Order: sequence, then C-alpha cells, then structure tokens
Amino acid sequence: MRRLIAFEHVSVDGYFVDASGDMSWAHKQDPEWNEFAGSNAGGDGALLFGRVTYEMMAGFWPTPAAMEVLPAVAEGMNRMPKVVFSRTLDKATWANTTLLKGDLVTEVRRMKSEPGPGMAILGSGSIVSQLAQAGLVDEFQIVVNPIVLGRGRTLFEGVSEKVALKRVQTRAFGNGNVVLSYEPLA
Repeated sequence: MRRLIAFEHVSVDGYFVDASGDMSWAHKQDPEWNEFAGSNAGGDGALLFGRVTYEMMAGFWPTPAAMEVLPAVAEGMNRMPKVVFSRTLDKATWANTTLLKGDLVTEVRRMKSEPGPGMAILGSGSIVSQLAQAGLVDEFQIVVNPIVLGRGRTLFEGVSEKVALKRVQTRAFGNGNVVLSYEPLA
C-alpha cells in the first residue's frame, strides 16, 4: 500500500494560514532549509493538492523566478506527478497534473491501494483534515515556524474525532523551524 504523508507549515499558535489566507510567512530562505526542501523535492512520489494550493503552486513553480530562487525544488515540483482535487476547476494545466473531481476519500483510498511510490499532500488544509479524519494519512510532517499569527485557519479544522499520534522524528533548523513527524496510533 502506498504511503501518504502530509507536509504542512504551521505557526507557533497553530495556524497554517493567517486571517487573510496568506502563508508567505512560512517561506524562509536560508541554505540549510533550502537544502532540506531540495532533498524532499528530489523524490519520485506524487503530490496531492486542493484547488487553492494547486493554483498557488502552479502560479509559481513553473516560472523562471522559481528556477532562479530554488532550482532543485522547482525542478522536482515540475517533474513530479501531481493530482489536484477540485469540483470547480475545468482543467489543470501544470505539467504532469491530473484533475480529479470525484469523492476525495474514495479517490485517495483507491490511489493508496495501487502500486507505486508514496504520495505527499502539500498545504491543502481542508484535504488534510478530511483525510486525517478518514484515517488515510500515514505520517504528518508538521513544520512549526517561529511566528505567532494571532488568528487564521487551523490545519485540522473540521476534524470531529480525535486523531491520536506518536512522534517518530524531530529536526530543528537554524532559521527557527522545527519539523515534527508523527504517525497515527493504530
């Protein structure tokens, strides 16, 4: 069965976007963090997005600016297969992207049962909360950013039942980010 990882940024006070929906606060540039991001983008798995995150990513990663600022990440983001879940998009134009309009949980359950490399959700908070509630996320990699936003949207907004987790790894970075990796308890 394919593994599904959710890789998400949150503020110290638990928000993944601020009150206006912005998450530019999570994009720090420094050599250590950029090397980590580049190594993550070097994988061969599939990326899963909701419409909002897909549009944001598709608006940046295929551009010359992305290749200039973070070439390793841009190369990986453009090369990797991508799936966008949306009921409102008519087409997905970013290279290697498949648009799925069916039921999210059913589609991801099907994808996990197929052979192939792992999958990762980037951003897409409503997707993360739905798949967490359905027990389909195998690992949560939460990047805690050293910032307090005061208000915004929480990553697990809408989860109605507790999801117990165990910590499997921690890594601190010089820029203040801390990556906390958790797996659901069986």
